[in-house]
Amino acid sequence: MIETERLLLRDWREEDIAPFVRHTNTPAVMRWLGGVRPDDEMAELVRTRMMRWQEERGFTFWVVERKADGELLGFCGLKLGDDSGSPVEGEVEVGWRLREDAWGKGYAKESAIASLDFAAERLGAERVVALTVIENVASWGLMERLGMVRRPDLDYSGPYWAQGPVIVYEWRPEWRS
Repeated sequence: MIETERLLLRDWREEDIAPFVRHTNTPAVMRWLGGVRPDDEMAELVRTRMMRWQEERGFTFWVVERKADGELLGFCGLKLGDDSGSPVEGEVEVGWRLREDAWGKGYAKESAIASLDFAAERLGAERVVALTVIENVASWGLMERLGMVRRPDLDYSGPYWAQGPVIVYEWRPEWRS
């Protein structure tokens, strides 16, 4: 478990799946992620990806829980880039997805900083990438506020990214301020 001032980043539990799907499988949250999916498909993705990664690798896109009230806000954390044949395949990737009522409160930045620190200190990552699409200004804006640098030479088209090419940002531990 990773603790920040206001948040816990922790492993998934079965009882997290229903509130996660309810709060994040919405048109606003899924706008740049391929759109709303059937609830059972989203639940299965949590089980077969996030829960499996935490078991096999010791890191995942962890549950983000607000300490003040125990509310599940979404996820943030790390995975290995898995778009086969992409320039970031196998790279440590930071990612986040928060429910709409948690936007604009600094939770994504707070949890992403903790995740980047984990990548540097616990995984020894020499670099971490983050992915989005050019239209997702909020996402790449956060990447820039995290000190990440745009890497257009690593952009690619991926199977999960219907909105257009994937744009890539990079972070290195020595860039921490």
